[in-house]
Amino acid sequence: MQLSVHFENTGDTEKKSGPVTVGWFLNQKKAGIIYYPPERVRSAEMNKKHAKSASRCPAVIGMESRYFVVRCPFDVNLEFIRDADGRPAMRNLNGDKSGIRGNKLREKLHIAAEHEWRYSDVPTLQLQLPYVFIADEPVYMSQVAPFMHHSQNPLPGTIFGGRFPINVWPRPLMWAFEWHDTTKPLKINRGDPLFYVTFETSPQDRSIVCTEVELTQDLDDYMELISGAVNYVNQTFSLFEAAEQRRPETLLKPVKRRSAD
Repeated sequence: MQLSVHFENTGDTEKKSGPVTVGWFLNQKKAGIIYYPPERVRSAEMNKKHAKSASRCPAVIGMESRYFVVRCPFDVNLEFIRDADGRPAMRNLNGDKSGIRGNKLREKLHIAAEHEWRYSDVPTLQLQLPYVFIADEPVYMSQVAPFMHHSQNPLPGTIFGGRFPINVWPRPLMWAFEWHDTTKPLKINRGDPLFYVTFETSPQDRSIVCTEVELTQDLDDYMELISGAVNYVNQTFSLFEAAEQRRPETLLKPVKRRSAD
């Protein structure tokens, strides 16, 4: 088996060609219908009439084809506050008109402990999501802000993500937000772009096919093996090679959907 967390470790193997299959699934089925499937980024209402239009540029097309957008599953409209004891908290500005119940919102979205903020005066919010991406060959995934989508109401802060090898370290994603201007509300509507994911392959020019896969018993067992490791060690990247040795050779099994007819 040659999975490897390092692209250079595959140098003695035969170069692969053709698309790289990246699988995705939700690790929680409850209310899973509210979560949008990842979509390939495409320029909306592109002008292709002129030969020199940017929408015809191979570099633009090539870049967009490697990004997939994940959309917000419910409305978010929050105000940053501090409670009577001075602890950071949030108020749902939608109140009784909110589409999501308060207890469910608190389950999914919370403010990180103040001593864990990257900047002492910038609150960090974390939204737990059930998306997991997986590959059966070396693939690094990066989670980034949705920089190709224009927003009429820019967020009062910044999104930060990360980069890790999804072939050996598939894990549920989390949307992390640093609230730089706490005088302004944080508002994201259901369906708005939440973040992008992009993938690095070997060779780098291989295209990406992103498909939903089944949570098989082998995949569930492997996820259980690596889950929660961050609670016990500080540098989980040091565990990649150990995880690779325990990983089944094949974990992707595409979901079969019923035909529309």
